[in-house]
Amino acid sequence: MARQRMGQHFLGDAAWQHRIFKILSPRANETWIEIGAGHGEMTRMLAADGRRVVAIEADPPLAEDLQEKVASHPHEWPNVEIASRDVLTVDFRELASGDFHVYGNLPYYITSPILHHLFEYAEQILSIHIVIQLEVAERVVAKPGRREYGYLSALCQYYANPTIALRIPPGAFRPRPKVQSALVRMTLPGQQSALNVSNEKGFLQFIQGCFGQKRKILRNNLKQLAPDRKIHEALEESGLRPDSRAEQLTLAQFASLFASLA
Repeated sequence: MARQRMGQHFLGDAAWQHRIFKILSPRANETWIEIGAGHGEMTRMLAADGRRVVAIEADPPLAEDLQEKVASHPHEWPNVEIASRDVLTVDFRELASGDFHVYGNLPYYITSPILHHLFEYAEQILSIHIVIQLEVAERVVAKPGRREYGYLSALCQYYANPTIALRIPPGAFRPRPKVQSALVRMTLPGQQSALNVSNEKGFLQFIQGCFGQKRKILRNNLKQLAPDRKIHEALEESGLRPDSRAEQLTLAQFASLFASLA
C-alpha cells in the first residue's frame, strides 16, 4: 500500500520481465543503476554475468527486504548494492565511478523530475530504459508539429535519442494501473553535441518559456525576454515566420533563436 501511494506499480508478470530484459540486452561486466527496484523483479536478472547493479529503493521496508535477500543469498544476488535513497537526492557520480546504464520502473507522478535529475549526469550515462505511462512516453518521443511535442520532448531529445521500445498492458503490473505503460529506450548523447550551446541551463529555461502557453505564438511568449522588434528580427534571422509556434520548432531552430536573442 505504501508503494501504491508512491505511484509505483510492480512488474509482476515474469513473461513481461523477460521481454523487457531482452530489450535491455545488458552485456557482461557493465554497471547498471536501477531506479525503483521494488521486490527485485529485475534486479537479480540484471546482476547476472558479472554486472554491477546499484538498486535504488526509496521505500524503507522494501529496501530492507532487498538487503536481506542480498545478504542471505549472495550467490543469487552477486555484485548488488542496495541504496535506500530518494532518487532525486542521489549523486550518481558517487554511485558509479565511471559510465553506467539506467533502468527504472518509475513512479508515474515524478517521471519528469527524475529525468531532469538524470540528465545532470548525461556525460556518464550510456543508455536509459524506463517504464513510464504511455501518454508521457508519447510526449518524450514526439517530433515537432505533433500535438504531444512540448518541453519534455525537447529536453529528452536534447540529451538523448528516445524511442518507444515496448508497449506494456495494465495486466503486467501489480497492482494493476488504470493506464497503459511503455518501455522507453534512450541512447545518449542526443542533439546536445551537435548544437554546441554554451549556456545549457539558460537554453533549456528558454525552451520552457517558449512552451509556457502553447496556444500563443512565439512572439507573445517571448515578450518578457526582449522588445517585439528584437523578437521579430531574431525570428527572421532564424528563418522562422512571425506567427511561428513553439511546437513547430526543431531543437536547432530553438538554438538559433536563443543565440539571436542572447
